Amino acid sequence: MIAIVDYGMGNLRSVQKGFEAVGAETIVTSDSKKILSAKSVVLPGVGAFKACMDNLEQFGLIDTVKKSIQSGKPFLGICLGLQLLFSQAEEFGSVAGLDILKGKVVGFKDMQPKSDSGDPLKIPHMGWNNVKVKPSHPLFDSIPNESYFYFVHSYYVVPEDKSAVATTTNYGDDFVSGIHHENIHAFQFHPEKSQQLGLTILKNFSRLS
Repeated sequence: MIAIVDYGMGNLRSVQKGFEAVGAETIVTSDSKKILSAKSVVLPGVGAFKACMDNLEQFGLIDTVKKSIQSGKPFLGICLGLQLLFSQAEEFGSVAGLDILKGKVVGFKDMQPKSDSGDPLKIPHMGWNNVKVKPSHPLFDSIPNESYFYFVHSYYVVPEDKSAVATTTNYGDDFVSGIHHENIHAFQFHPEKSQQLGLTILKNFSRLS
């Protein structure tokens, strides 16, 4: 059973439907016991960083997420579920994250992304973009390097530990679009919105043990 963490933020049903499409059994839940007893855990998220952290606290799920990761079970973060893993976000000041991975979350506005012709690129970064993958990433089995996935975000992560970087994407400059550290897999793009290749990532995750 894969537990999809429900803390009032994120396209939970969309993520669940993605897993259902590849034959994986899931439960959308805010029940700590069910999350901790699940085979693997998924943390989705959309919206503002602070609102997500506030909701995790209000739902009493911060320790649950941390314990799930510490247990060694497969963990998947999607979009804001990637960003929340880091120490802090520079969003309307500084907001503390889960601090599971050292690093920060910064805005594209600071990068001031520009196209090859020098024109400013729109923020948020929205739509399809390609992903460069570190060799032998387990969730990209049978997925060609530099395949396209669907993004929608205004912030991106800057890990202190560069060995945790699993994928990068270019939007005016390269940014980290995915990390892999021990049992943690997390991506800035949305696998559940990325058609067949995104479903392949969900299928590969569901096979981890």
